[in-house]
Amino acid sequence: MCSLGEASDEQDGTRGKLLQRRRLRAGRLLLKSVAQAEVARRVGVMRTTVSEWNEKLEDGGARGAEAPATGSTGWARFHAGRELIQQLRQGALAAGFGTELWTLPRVGQLIEQRFARRYSESQVWRILMSLGVSCQRPSGRALERDESAIQRWKQERWPALKKRFETRPNDRLHG
Repeated sequence: MCSLGEASDEQDGTRGKLLQRRRLRAGRLLLKSVAQAEVARRVGVMRTTVSEWNEKLEDGGARGAEAPATGSTGWARFHAGRELIQQLRQGALAAGFGTELWTLPRVGQLIEQRFARRYSESQVWRILMSLGVSCQRPSGRALERDESAIQRWKQERWPALKKRFETRPNDRLHG
């Protein structure tokens, strides 16, 4: 089962502001000659990230620290993210799978079929997380479970099927 929430544009904007504040704080610490390892610890990022920020700061001054992190555009900002969620909400059966269970390989196949993009299972997981989809294992019980029928079976049928230890005349243990 997956909860199909979505990260809103408002949350994305707030996140961007938080990242910007983190970069600026790191830049101020670097300008005060605080060691990169200490800056990384205080700001909560990897040392390599602080090293990259320091290079930008040295190259571009204070404006270098303001520059956003480089990298590919995330799936959450990709226009097909919302369409993917709609496809997931329609269900796995509607997408042509044999059961209603969504798995990472199935979601990957759906992305490849619908959007002509291929991703590894770990990247599919990241995409789903960035879209606010939280996955859980399905419960092991059927929705159609009949508790009274199960109790009757346990009381009537199970004793007849259960193996019993029967002694034999020449059994060594029962002499």
